[in-house]
Amino acid sequence: MAWWLLRERGAWPLDAGVMFVDKRPLFGASKTVRGLIAALAMGPLAAWLLGLAPEIGLRLAVFAMLGDLASSFVKRRLGLRPSDRARLLDQLPESLLPLLVTRTALGLSWGELIVVSVLFTVFDLMLSRLLFRLHLRKRPY
Repeated sequence: MAWWLLRERGAWPLDAGVMFVDKRPLFGASKTVRGLIAALAMGPLAAWLLGLAPEIGLRLAVFAMLGDLASSFVKRRLGLRPSDRARLLDQLPESLLPLLVTRTALGLSWGELIVVSVLFTVFDLMLSRLLFRLHLRKRPY
């Protein structure tokens, strides 16, 4: 979504084009400074709007981005392109990691953590298709 608002501003790859020992990109060109800044800005704002401490939102955003980078790293090692879909690998690290880190602060049980991760995955898949149909996303996944 940040690409739609900011277009090419900040579209520099986070990995600066660095290749890993397997001669594949570390994360890939779709992980950008623009996306990282957007996530880190929106996390505290969303938390505040939901009545949570902005610090919790920032922690959630940081660890969601780390989970997203981890899944991109794994996808590159598997030979998948940034645009390739990898169900669950695209969603679970991004949802589980921040919830694990903030579980106590949010008062979540282990069961609730699992339910939230599953709901995030379903919501992400549905929202991606909707945003694609509205021409706000380049791919339906």
